[in-house]
Amino acid sequence: MRSLSDTLERLARFRTGKSGHATAAISKLSRLQRFGSNPGALQAWCHVPEGLTEAPALVVVLHGCTQNAAGYDHASGWSRLAEDFGFAVLYPEQVHANNPNLCFNWFNLSDIRRGQGEVRSIRQMVETMIAEQGIDRRRVYITGLSAGGAMANAALCAYPETFAGGAIIAGLPYAAATSVPEAFDRMRGHAIPNAESLQKRLFGASPHSGPWPTISVWHGTNDRTVAEANANAIIAQWSGVHGVSSSPSSVETVEGHKRLTWRDRSGRDAIEFYLIEGMSHGTPLDVASGYGHAAPYMLDAGISSTLHTARSWGLTPSFQRRRERADYVKSTRPAQAASRSQPDRPGDIQAVIERALRSAGLMR
Repeated sequence: MRSLSDTLERLARFRTGKSGHATAAISKLSRLQRFGSNPGALQAWCHVPEGLTEAPALVVVLHGCTQNAAGYDHASGWSRLAEDFGFAVLYPEQVHANNPNLCFNWFNLSDIRRGQGEVRSIRQMVETMIAEQGIDRRRVYITGLSAGGAMANAALCAYPETFAGGAIIAGLPYAAATSVPEAFDRMRGHAIPNAESLQKRLFGASPHSGPWPTISVWHGTNDRTVAEANANAIIAQWSGVHGVSSSPSSVETVEGHKRLTWRDRSGRDAIEFYLIEGMSHGTPLDVASGYGHAAPYMLDAGISSTLHTARSWGLTPSFQRRRERADYVKSTRPAQAASRSQPDRPGDIQAVIERALRSAGLMR
């Protein structure tokens, strides 16, 4: 059972919210009480669905400025997706004592250097989750919005051996700013370091020599808070370690928005870029999918970054929720032996595909 102090704190967060916004629903998150020395003085929350299989995956999610863990979780839909598909979610949370606007301090070198500050606190949270929940350390991922996206990028650069992939939403390049004035300049797209300089900063962030995490970048074309030039700079920063060309390997349209990919020598999509047409500053959601709710900086853009990111990381491999999948297996067992001797009919195949698409929220 959750401790009394934790319960009281969760109720207080529900009533008022530390970010100044009321949380729209009771949070599913539980407090991660102890996770090492915590040099960044962050808080930590998590959601571990009941009945997970052994060695589940872990997604680390970083909120944006003025947000908190519970509010971002509710709006983004990560915990609901975790319930449906069976993985754990970890939410580092900024506190007012560190930053009055609850921004992660992506522009302070002491908070983004390996072994220091906030980025080390995040690493300690991950290691605690691995130890306590039996997380598969080969399947740890990180994502974040805005300042959270910039800090997610910092964690990927400082500890690339920890993460298999990262999704940076309206974020900024690693070590592109070292002060508040520089941070505002970079957000406006001014004086962003060139590709060579950014790549050197990534190479120098850790002793790691590969393999490197895959990178997903999301940005709105009408973002007036963080200029789109930052998305291009993040791609340039990571193109060096992945050994990819400056030109994308492919360009396609996904749910009405442009997706560019850069494939590495193995043919893997090492870097992808979703450019969300007409979207301002925020996390792109598809509320109709059932994952996420519109809120400040949580925008119904007709495409779910949560779903697409989870899918690219292999967290929803069958496109079928785990409870529905268990029920489906039970219901089909008596007929399986007979069906093996008969070829699939076109109608049967179509029904299976439609059922999978409905489960994934892609079809009504």
